[in-house]
Amino acid sequence: MTHSQESDDQNNGTTPPTPASVKPSSIKPSAIKPSGVKSSAQPAAEATNQPAVTPPPSYSTALDEARRFARVAEDGHVFVLIDGTEHPVGQYPDASADEALAYFVRKYDDVVNQLLLLEHRVAAHAPTTDMDKTLNHLAEAVSERKMVGDLPALEARIEKARADVKELQAAEQREHEKARAEHLAEREEIVAEAEALAAKDPEKVQWKQSSQRMNELFEAWKTAQKSGMRLGRSTEDALWKRFRGARTTFDKHRRAFFSQLDADHAEAKRVKEELIARAVELQTSTDWGRTAGEYRKLMSEWKASKRASRKDDDALWARFRAAQDVFFDARKQVNAELDKEFEENLKVKEALLEEARRIDPHKDLAAAKRALDSVRDRWDAAGKVPRADMQRIEAALRQVEDSVRDAEDQEWRRSNPETKARSNSMLAQLEDSIAQLQEELDKAQAGGDERKIRAAQEALDARQTWLKTVEASARELN
Repeated sequence: MTHSQESDDQNNGTTPPTPASVKPSSIKPSAIKPSGVKSSAQPAAEATNQPAVTPPPSYSTALDEARRFARVAEDGHVFVLIDGTEHPVGQYPDASADEALAYFVRKYDDVVNQLLLLEHRVAAHAPTTDMDKTLNHLAEAVSERKMVGDLPALEARIEKARADVKELQAAEQREHEKARAEHLAEREEIVAEAEALAAKDPEKVQWKQSSQRMNELFEAWKTAQKSGMRLGRSTEDALWKRFRGARTTFDKHRRAFFSQLDADHAEAKRVKEELIARAVELQTSTDWGRTAGEYRKLMSEWKASKRASRKDDDALWARFRAAQDVFFDARKQVNAELDKEFEENLKVKEALLEEARRIDPHKDLAAAKRALDSVRDRWDAAGKVPRADMQRIEAALRQVEDSVRDAEDQEWRRSNPETKARSNSMLAQLEDSIAQLQEELDKAQAGGDERKIRAAQEALDARQTWLKTVEASARELN
């Protein structure tokens, strides 16, 4: 081989290895097909969209097939036949024709194997990122004619793969657009919820829960931005501007709310400190009734005042309550001592109450009044009773007093001349009215006017009922 031939082979990437390095077992011309001839496996592969895989033939068979597309000159030059025209492939000097032919067949098989791998990736719907680049590389390698095989069939197969890749790319684009739309909707939902939180009335917002939710939305935004699909700078900038604006408004409302809340808490604390000071001033008073009333007023003012912060309010209430407890505990102790003194008075009044209950004003009113007056005098002289029994014992005596008073009122009504005269006059008036109404009823019945009959009858019935009541009262007076 001349020096110029070595240079040409190196520049074309076709410099063969030494003959000893070429092993027939390494040759895999499995995809070699005669020009214009289809293998029996090809229709089934096209129907299932899967690449044809043919078992590798024996070494001698592969070379027999390759000789249909190539010629090897005596000097080791190899030519490939394309549509009846020879194209120089390269030279494999100092080797047999079979070895030279096998070398360039192997280059053909390398391209076929790469194409087969790509076809499998297309069939498996693998990402198409580098598929165009691979096809261009294979097409360029075939166009250089530095291999032996059915090059037109291989070129057609490359173009078929290119069409399949474009179809897969279109499907990828559709999936991409669908995923983008879903991701955009997710981002829009995050922004919309943030805007809704920012639009709420600050006075009605549950700030703890809402602040936590706004933080969760921010984390969701960062996650979507970091690991989600890109939406395009203009779209992402517009969404971020809305989201950032919502967060800014929300934070502004929150700061303003808590600033005002702090001011309200400070004012409430000041008011309650004053109430505590007034309660402390009263706690040593022994004017039990007046001071208890003052404490009730203070309690009303406390309830009407605003709440301070939870921590301050609890502490303030404890101080206010402690001041009251000093007074009421002292009053309770004094009352307990008094109650011991009043126990004997209670026994006396219990006996007087039993005596009073035996009074019967209906038998002898005058005697009943004298007996009640005697009980009252001894009752007052007995003194105070324990506070717990005061209401019960006084109410029981009032029942006896009310019984005597009712009997006295009944006696007075029976003996009152003026009442008797009024009763007799009313009886006469009712009798005259009943007689007149009876005449009106008779006339209405004679005239057959149902409306007048019904009205006259109702009026007559009412007067007669009234007459019976007055007659009963008159009998009591007599």
